[in-house]
Amino acid sequence: MSKVIECNDVSIRYITGDLKAIGLKEYVMRKITGNYKVKEFWADKHVTFTLENGDMMGIIGTNGAGKSTLLKAISGIMEPKMGKIKVKGTIAALLELASGFDGDMTVKENAYLRGAMLGYTRAFMDEMYDEIIAFSELEEFQDRPFRQLSSGMKSRLAFSICCMVDPDIIILDEVLSVGDGAFRKKSGDKMREILNSGVTGILVSHSIDQVKELCNKVLWLDHGEQITFSADVNKVCDAYSEFLITKELPASDKDIDELALAYEKRMAEEKARKDKKETKKLEKILAQGTKNTAIEAALDIIETNAPEMLDMHEVGEWRRRNNG
Repeated sequence: MSKVIECNDVSIRYITGDLKAIGLKEYVMRKITGNYKVKEFWADKHVTFTLENGDMMGIIGTNGAGKSTLLKAISGIMEPKMGKIKVKGTIAALLELASGFDGDMTVKENAYLRGAMLGYTRAFMDEMYDEIIAFSELEEFQDRPFRQLSSGMKSRLAFSICCMVDPDIIILDEVLSVGDGAFRKKSGDKMREILNSGVTGILVSHSIDQVKELCNKVLWLDHGEQITFSADVNKVCDAYSEFLITKELPASDKDIDELALAYEKRMAEEKARKDKKETKKLEKILAQGTKNTAIEAALDIIETNAPEMLDMHEVGEWRRRNNG
């Protein structure tokens, strides 16, 4: 498989207090008074990874880890101070959902505007527009000013435009969590469809379950430092979940293994406590209730913890017969 994104020893720096940040007048005054100072902030330091066709990489880390800054560099919005980023193919990036839209223009006009910003022709947008608007479920809002939409609606439109086009690389920054549960499922299904077609993706998400479900690679950042890049997504995500609880940052692969095992043990103990609680609840119902209430309680427990064991059609029939 060919390499699509190569990130080699990349470091990205912000400078605060320089001419661009404070303006010419303030710059001159500070120079005259000897009070001119420039501060450096390294958002990402020595980040290295490679993605191939069809890879989906999840980037995890707490706020301030450098995730969004790295996405901007990969998208070409920023340039790294050190290291190299090589990208092969066209990119569709959803970094800031509200960016690129005009609040006074209609939803339809904004769809065409965002499409143009992504480099797509009007003919292409004419062909894709109905599919975009249907996927975003905004058919009834096409002629409304964009500012009248809820934040979830805006996000759905941005996601739909990004996913209904034909990029080689798709970059998503906390956008699969937008909308209601039904739309989140639909957007997740669409992402799987896109990835199965060979598109390479990068996803920033605070949902560890989402990263586990969609990604085959994972990059863990902490305050700009690369903790690890790995194809063992479940292990790294479990280690990260344990880190969020204990705040013990791993310094080696061995530490990551130990954190992952500790999290598995923690989850097993939590499940055992929950199962014990549910068992006591069921025993109480059996002792005090009728046969039907006991069966209903047992069904509720199984439906919550192991729904694959049930034939929901038969369960529904039993409930209709016995609950009037």
